[in-house]
Amino acid sequence: QLQLVESGGGLVQPGGSLRLSCAASGITVDYYAIGWFRQAPGKEREGISCITSSSGSTYYADSVKGRFTISRDGAKNTVFLQMNSLKPEDTAVYYCVAGYTCSGYVCDELIARSWGQGTQVTVSS
Repeated sequence: QLQLVESGGGLVQPGGSLRLSCAASGITVDYYAIGWFRQAPGKEREGISCITSSSGSTYYADSVKGRFTISRDGAKNTVFLQMNSLKPEDTAVYYCVAGYTCSGYVCDELIARSWGQGTQVTVSS
């Protein structure tokens, strides 16, 4: 059974860093596009990053480019999102998803319709 479990969120001051983890079971992350979405208060869920299965190419929304880095560790079957230089506007619940392709920075053709609980990131002084 496919399961993606996000962790690593928390409360951090502006300018700080967090590393989010997306632990997969039921799939091998190396074989799928994996993306991160976030949903900020009062806003729609938005894709922010995607990593392809084939080449490992990475893509980022302009809002996070240069600050966030997506990566995967096949041995751990886990995808990470390193978040640096965090801003208050990064406050959101962060979700990882698996799909068949990256449409730019948005993971597309998702292989699961349900979303996990996500992990809360709060950036505040």
